[in-house]
Amino acid sequence: LKQPYKCGVPVYKEAKRNLLCSMIDIDINTPALLFPAITLLMLAYTNRFLSLASLVRKLHEEYSRGEREKNLLKQIKNLRSRINLIRYMQALGVLSFLCCVLCMYVIFRGWMEMAHWIFAASLIFLLLSIILSLLEINKSTKAIELVLSDIEELNKENIFTDIFRKGED
Repeated sequence: LKQPYKCGVPVYKEAKRNLLCSMIDIDINTPALLFPAITLLMLAYTNRFLSLASLVRKLHEEYSRGEREKNLLKQIKNLRSRINLIRYMQALGVLSFLCCVLCMYVIFRGWMEMAHWIFAASLIFLLLSIILSLLEINKSTKAIELVLSDIEELNKENIFTDIFRKGED
């Protein structure tokens, strides 16, 4: 007596599963669709890292010459935090990429339930990487405010005060 199968799993076990196979159908091209997105993100993360590295070298040079900016220690703390965030962003991006490749292999082998879980993990790693990217952008904005505070005293302004002031000028 042969039992019916759905998505490579016996039908009687379908109630025990999380209905992954019935929710989405993935083939070997589905994880491959993430390759360009992940590689472009990795390129952007690398560019951010390289720009921070040059900024750290510049600050180190200024520090060595004895030029002390008002907020130098705050800037260094911010840079260290941003570099760590970028490191985690890159690691999560690489994990997402590896999960995509592993998912393609698992689909090739016909292990569809495992492929769904691995693809979901890939998407979660990608999502976490993008969330960390948002945090890094926020810290970057704070770093720019620190540099500007050395030049001028910043009032608590927002986009609306900037727009109205431009209209008065």
